[in-house]
Amino acid sequence: MLGFLLRLLPFWVREPLLIAIGSVLGVRIMYLAVRDHDRVAAGLGVVFLVFTAIRVHAVIRALRARRNPSPTASADGTAVVAAAQPQAQAQAGTGSRPRPDTPEKEHNAWGQAVAAVAVFGALGAALWVGPRFMPSGDNAPKPASCSGGAHEELPKAYKNTPRPVTGEELCKALNRPDLAELLGTPEETATTASSTNNTAPLTDGKVAQPEAEVTFDTYTVNVSATYNELSTGQYVKLMKFGDEKDVKTLTVLGRPAVLSSDHTMKLEINLGSGGSGGPVGEGPLARTLSVALDRKDRGGYCDITVWSTSGALPNDSALLNIAEKVLPRIPERPAR
Repeated sequence: MLGFLLRLLPFWVREPLLIAIGSVLGVRIMYLAVRDHDRVAAGLGVVFLVFTAIRVHAVIRALRARRNPSPTASADGTAVVAAAQPQAQAQAGTGSRPRPDTPEKEHNAWGQAVAAVAVFGALGAALWVGPRFMPSGDNAPKPASCSGGAHEELPKAYKNTPRPVTGEELCKALNRPDLAELLGTPEETATTASSTNNTAPLTDGKVAQPEAEVTFDTYTVNVSATYNELSTGQYVKLMKFGDEKDVKTLTVLGRPAVLSSDHTMKLEINLGSGGSGGPVGEGPLARTLSVALDRKDRGGYCDITVWSTSGALPNDSALLNIAEKVLPRIPERPAR
C-alpha cells in the first residue's frame, strides 16, 4: 500500500523523499550498529545506504537529462531544426561563437552517488565518535546520597514512641534537590549526607532523637526530632537560663516555633599516647529553628540548625523555607 502511494507521487517529490528517509535511517542504524557491535544492524544500515545511493544516481541522471535535452528526431531519423531557415542563415552569417578546444568533462553519476553516501557515512561517524571527545555534563560532581543508619536496628525508645520518624527518613526529607537553592547557594552541590537513630542525651536511652545532616561547601544543615514531653512554650522559658541569643517566637505551618542562635561545640580528638579528647572551645555560631511536632504543642520538637565554618549564616527565611519542606514529611505527634 505504501509503495503504491509512493508511486503516485511525482518524480521530483518521491525521489528526494526516499533519499532523505534512506539517508537518515541508514546513518542512524549504522551508528547504533557500531555502538552496539551488531552485525545484523550493520547489514541493514548498508542496505539503506545502498538504496539511497541508487536513488541519488537516478536523480543525478534525471537532472543531467533535463539540463542537456537531446534533439527531437523525425520519423525518417533526420533531426528537425527548431529554428527557421532564414534565421539559421542569419546566424551562419554572423558566425558561431568559439568553443573551448577541450570538451567539457562529464561528471560521473556513480561517483557522485558514492560521494553522497560517503558524506552521510562521515556524518554517522561524527555522531558516533563525537560523544567520546566532546566534554560531557556527566563530569559534574554528583550530589551526596543519604547513607548511614539505614540498616541499623532501632533502639528500644523508637518502639515505645508512636509514629517516630527515623534518621533515614529525615535525611531523605532534608537532602532535597533544591536545598542549596533554599540556602541561597544554588550553584553548590551536597558533599556529604548522613543520618543516625540516636536517643536524647541524659535520658538513659528512653527518648528517641533521630537526626540527619547535609553538608555543602558553605553551609551545613542538621535536622533532628526529639520525642520528649517538653513543649515549645516550656522550651522558650528554658532559653532564658541558657546562652541562646536573638530568640524570636513565631508560628510555622500552624505550629509554635522559636528561632535562636548559639555557638556550636568545637571538639579536638587526640590520638596520641594519652588518647584523650574533649571540648576545647566554642565553634562557629549556628542558627536554629525549633518547631513543635504537632499543632497543639503536646510535647517534642524538631530542630533545624544551620552553620558554616566561616561563621556566616543565611537569612532566617532560609530556615523557614527548609522547615516548610521538611516538616510535612514528619508525622505529627498523636494525642496521648
